[in-house]
Amino acid sequence: MNEGIYSTPTLGIKGRIKQRIADFKVKEIDEEGKICDITLNEKNLSEFLPLIVPENPEKKDYLILSMEKFNLDLNEAIKRVARFNYLSHKRISYAGMKDKRAITSQKISFYGPEPERIMQFKSRFVRLREPEWSNKKIEIGDLKGNIFEIIIRDIELSEIETKKRMSDCIAEMNGGIANYFGEQRFGGVRQITHLVGKEFVKGNFEQAVMLYLTGTSEREEAQVTIARENLKNSGNFSRAVKEFPVKYRYERAILNYLIKKPEDFIGAFRVLPKALRYLFVHAYQAFLFNKVINERIKAGIGIKAIEGDVLIEGFPSAPLYGFETGFASGKAGEIEKKVLEGEGFSLKQFYVKNMKEMSSKGARKKIILIPKNLKLLDVEKDEFNEGKLTAAVSFELNKGDYATTVLRELMKNE
Repeated sequence: MNEGIYSTPTLGIKGRIKQRIADFKVKEIDEEGKICDITLNEKNLSEFLPLIVPENPEKKDYLILSMEKFNLDLNEAIKRVARFNYLSHKRISYAGMKDKRAITSQKISFYGPEPERIMQFKSRFVRLREPEWSNKKIEIGDLKGNIFEIIIRDIELSEIETKKRMSDCIAEMNGGIANYFGEQRFGGVRQITHLVGKEFVKGNFEQAVMLYLTGTSEREEAQVTIARENLKNSGNFSRAVKEFPVKYRYERAILNYLIKKPEDFIGAFRVLPKALRYLFVHAYQAFLFNKVINERIKAGIGIKAIEGDVLIEGFPSAPLYGFETGFASGKAGEIEKKVLEGEGFSLKQFYVKNMKEMSSKGARKKIILIPKNLKLLDVEKDEFNEGKLTAAVSFELNKGDYATTVLRELMKNE
């Protein structure tokens, strides 16, 4: 999504991330600067820690909890909590998404739970802690940022060379790097989320839904690839729902709808959670944002502020395109317009008449990312990859910034 363009001239250490779940830890920082700590690890998953919910004499509506999860996506973790309490998952809200293949911690708010029931909650991969009552629920964006603690594995360099390259790159990164959206914004294994979003913006609802169902990847298991290809070739929804594994619940939900109403692709997509539907157009906006950064770099402008830039907190920005987007002026504005025109789009198309929840007014985002407290913690032998090394790093990012963007500069694998 960023064409192998880097912000630092240093050599990378290569290696790989997320080989093990515990290699990637994310701690949420709330708006007041309080860190949501992690207590979960591979050895204590089966431990049940008693949860004592305090009295609520003022009859406050929301119970605020610290939620830790191990190798689960956020929606699944929330469903487990809601299901145990016999309540809708819509009663649970959060400030931001967190990685799946990781150990993560964050604050959630739960509207009107039964204290006696929630105190009995037990799940192998979800832990609830630090309950407190509040009159205010947690909304998307109600966080300052996240702290990351990450182990990079499978490094083929010597310890001395690893430390040197890391030190050199960290020194360069303290001046800021391109604030690319990370690959998880584009859909993980298949990397098609932005392409689906593009079809929605174009108003091609059938193409969007079918791309979501049939887009394949070499990294996906063979059974699923076959199911997707069979559906693409046959268009047989009844056959497809039998071929998709049970764990592919979103695909199966769409297919079950299409079996009943084969022409209603808008209705079919609406079986997905609203928060998930938003991600597709947001992914397309992110794709275009990354493209603007790349075009600036190719034009020799880079990520430093130039005349005509729209500044946010003193830093240049690029558009997250929408129907109310305002362009920069000068050379920066020319690039912003060129990227959109190159896609064959106009701003007004981001108002999706027949599916208004996929519409976007647009916004702007800083194109410079400056990681805070970026440190190399240790370089050690890799016990899971013979003859290789690991490098442990930690850093803090503001909300909306991606750890994989920082790691990409350190590793330079592309």
